[in-house]
Amino acid sequence: MRSINVFMRDVGNGLLEISHNSLALLGLAVVVALVFVAGRPDMRHQSETWALGWLQERHVSRAAESDDLTIAAAEPDAVERATAVDPKELTKQQAALAKWISRRYNVALEPIGRLVQEAWTIGHHVGLDPTLILAIAAIESRFNPFAQSAMGAQGLMQVMTRVHVDKYEPFGGSHAAFDPISNLKVGVQVLRECIARAGGLEAGLRWYVGAANLDDDGGYMGKVLSEQDHMKRVAGGGAVPPNAPLGVRKASPAAPAAREASATSTAADIPSSPAQAAEQVALAQ
Repeated sequence: MRSINVFMRDVGNGLLEISHNSLALLGLAVVVALVFVAGRPDMRHQSETWALGWLQERHVSRAAESDDLTIAAAEPDAVERATAVDPKELTKQQAALAKWISRRYNVALEPIGRLVQEAWTIGHHVGLDPTLILAIAAIESRFNPFAQSAMGAQGLMQVMTRVHVDKYEPFGGSHAAFDPISNLKVGVQVLRECIARAGGLEAGLRWYVGAANLDDDGGYMGKVLSEQDHMKRVAGGGAVPPNAPLGVRKASPAAPAAREASATSTAADIPSSPAQAAEQVALAQ
């Protein structure tokens, strides 16, 4: 019995000694491998790539098994698609106007701030007042980037997408009509062409809304200019209640170019409806 106990103790001590030595050898091997890899940039890069890939695979595997949709269908880059800006990045004028528009039209401040910022950039580039661009967006769509009229005008600036398909090509195609920034840029280009064709801002707005050859534009031009007046006052530091009524500014006497265009129109040129008028104007661009 004593001999068995001695034997078992000796075997146990031997195993313990071997395990200690094995762990020591393993640790030494790991240290040597790390030093070797650290001295080889190519191997270090491969090791890091492998480790990162393994971690990503584990993350994807766990996400796929999750019943939380925000984890299972997570898109870390989705924020890059958002049309938004930190209000702190806006100038004092832009921030004041963005806040006012946000309250007046019940839309989030961050995306409106981005549109205000873009209107400033585009407006200064093409020589149009940014508040005019924003006033048109307000009257046309109330800042709804997915709006569509009965006539087929789409997006923020209510551009006739099917007519101005070519203008959306630089933005990837006609579906860009529902991207507010792309729609804003295309709308401004259409507006510039309308103003140039009509010979003035007020007449250009009538072309833009498709009422160039009609006696009445439904008050559109007056509404846009009235809303622009509100926005100018806000941007200039003035106080305008968010629920201020939308006045109707009276039109100035028709510009010579507009009168000439009207006088030279034949009966066949006069559209029978606002929808036909809008399409004729768009096709004329």
